[in-house]
Parts: sequence; C-alpha cells; structure tokens
Amino acid sequence: MDDIDRKILRLLQENARTSLKTIAENTFLSSPAVSARIEKMEKDGVISGYHAQADPVKLGYHIIAFISIDVVPEDKPKFYSYAESVPNIMECNCVTGDYSMLMKVAFKSTADLDTFIGQLQRFGKTSTQIVFSTYVGPRGIEVCDHG
Repeated sequence: MDDIDRKILRLLQENARTSLKTIAENTFLSSPAVSARIEKMEKDGVISGYHAQADPVKLGYHIIAFISIDVVPEDKPKFYSYAESVPNIMECNCVTGDYSMLMKVAFKSTADLDTFIGQLQRFGKTSTQIVFSTYVGPRGIEVCDHG
C-alpha cells in the first residue's frame, strides 16, 4: 500500500458510498485507476466489506450490553454455532483474561436480555455490563505506514 491507497481507504472508511469521481478528484487519479486500486485492496483483503451502520436504538433495541462468558475449549464449536444463530449478537470475540469470550449484544428489553443470559449460561459463567451511553462509536481504523 502506498500513500494514495491509504488516502482512498481513509475516504472509504469515512463514507463507503463516496463516489469514484470524488475519490479520483481527491487523489488526482482517474476513476478507472481508483477503481483498480480499490479492487486490488478488496482482493488482498485490506477492504473486507462495505456496511450500512444502523442505529440499534432507532430500530427498537434499547438495551446494548457486553457479555463476557467463560467457555471451555471443548464447548467452543457448539458455542460458535449457537452464537452465529442468534441475531442479537452483534459481535463475538475470543479474548484473553478471566473470560474466554466477549460479546456485544442488542435487545429490546432487559427481560429479553435476561432470557438470553439464562440460555447462554449453559456454556459457562457470564458477566454482563449494560451500556448507558457511547462516546466513541464504531469507526474505521487509522490508516498509517507499516514503517
């Protein structure tokens, strides 16, 4: 990746719907050249997808929480399968520390969250933190040199 690729990536992370023409104007390249660079970053896995970021609260999911769970290694395949099947799980990460998994979830009510935690506990001990507010929301990663 060179400086132009990094600039293209910054622009796309700010707004994935930025037109090729706008990116071309900002990088002093032609639209076909920008398109070729984007395609290469997609092929190389630098760009892994494009997403519409929805506000869970505006969709009725008023309870956002982080749940830590301690899943024993032999139960991980069953747990991963279960996690993939639950649409309320926004993220599921294998982590270090006292718990082996950390999930971000969204529910319409605390009663729904409580029911989910009850089902989840068959995989291990849980700890839950409900989000009051978010000061830094989901955003792209800083694009910098590797040097």
